[in-house]
Amino acid sequence: MFKKILIANRGDIAVRILRACKEMGIKTVAVHSLVDESLMHVKLADESVCIGPNNARDSYLNVSAIISAAELTGADAIHPGVGFLSENGKFAEVVALHGMTFIGPKPEHIAIMGNKITAKKTMEELGIPVVDGSNGDVKSIDEATNFANEAGYPVLFKAVSGGGGKGMKIANSPNEVENAFKMARSEAEANFGNCSVYLERYLVNPRHIEIQIIADFYGNVIHLGERDCSIQRNHQKLMEESPSIALPREKRDEIAEKVSIAIKKLGYVGVGTLEFLYEKGEFFFMEMNTRLQVEHCVSEEITGIDIVKEQIKIAAGEKLSIKQSDIHFCGHAIEFRINAEHSETFMPSPGKIVELYFPGGNGVRIDSHVYRNYEVPQYYDSLIAKIIIHAPNREECLAKAQCAFDELIVDGVFTTADLHRKLIKNQDIISGNFDIHWLENNLRRL
Repeated sequence: MFKKILIANRGDIAVRILRACKEMGIKTVAVHSLVDESLMHVKLADESVCIGPNNARDSYLNVSAIISAAELTGADAIHPGVGFLSENGKFAEVVALHGMTFIGPKPEHIAIMGNKITAKKTMEELGIPVVDGSNGDVKSIDEATNFANEAGYPVLFKAVSGGGGKGMKIANSPNEVENAFKMARSEAEANFGNCSVYLERYLVNPRHIEIQIIADFYGNVIHLGERDCSIQRNHQKLMEESPSIALPREKRDEIAEKVSIAIKKLGYVGVGTLEFLYEKGEFFFMEMNTRLQVEHCVSEEITGIDIVKEQIKIAAGEKLSIKQSDIHFCGHAIEFRINAEHSETFMPSPGKIVELYFPGGNGVRIDSHVYRNYEVPQYYDSLIAKIIIHAPNREECLAKAQCAFDELIVDGVFTTADLHRKLIKNQDIISGNFDIHWLENNLRRL
């Protein structure tokens, strides 16, 4: 087992990883930018190193600074967390070249899944259903128009190296193709340094369903069921729950078995999530995230399995400590992302948190890094907390969530808490009558 792990991330996920390390008796190293000196995990870690100025490019994306910090402190492994360098295959290679372990998948699998065209082709070859799309990236407006006319409108442009909803634009008719193509390429270049985009048939009313998997070096693969992430805006998730109210158990078992077989054939190692669109009883593969997910907590709550600990053990060469037959799904769990944003415009709201009170009680879990008088910076993701509710069933879960949001106090910055208070009382949400477009279509009414 590792003796010391450097956590190459920030925020709530860094605290989450640190807690797992402490429980396992592993020393921790926190790295941080100048503005993040007062972060919770920096205060709690055994050692900390400043790796650069506030801009992420010069700190959390600075490979040389992170490697130097690891060597300086004698870390034998690096956990990349979520975002930043977590899905950067070259970073994983550099970590290995310096005699340390990257706590994540093999670099070649990160590379395959990091390119959405390659990922889609690979999964199709492994027996996973995919949505109809262009055969590679689209290089011209004429090529895009020809595909759209053949596939039928609407169509969706997607960045080849995309993520987080960036570089995605819809064309509903021929006269929208040129503008959508140019905007998707421009956004892809700005966010990923790669302007390449491809086209897919746009599903009108799908759910967003994802399958959590864990695999070791010995060919053992398990799945932890599904998560429904359909409540989102601009392709970014706000609520995630498990099990999905829209997915019959036999459908979950069917797709989860296909996923487990595919992952075993691929020889994948570590944790990962396969994301699907689900419409009219059919699944269509979108992408695979080769890292820990923000919403991993939901799967932990319904299975009782510590995904981060399993991830660390696997990276250290240990076999999976559980079999698929050991996993029992218990109750219902919903995660609510609390972002420092205006709940109507979703504009970021940096500033000082002058008053803070988190809810508690049986079945209420808080994953956060903020505290009273904490200054939310303007430089990074706006997520400040996750409230995860677990109960015997969905009805009790929503009732418990209402109690939790009645107790929650965050003053000094705007947050999405008010939006969640409205969502959990909405009849469509209560009945499960929603898809990935529901929030954008109903935001004004809310």
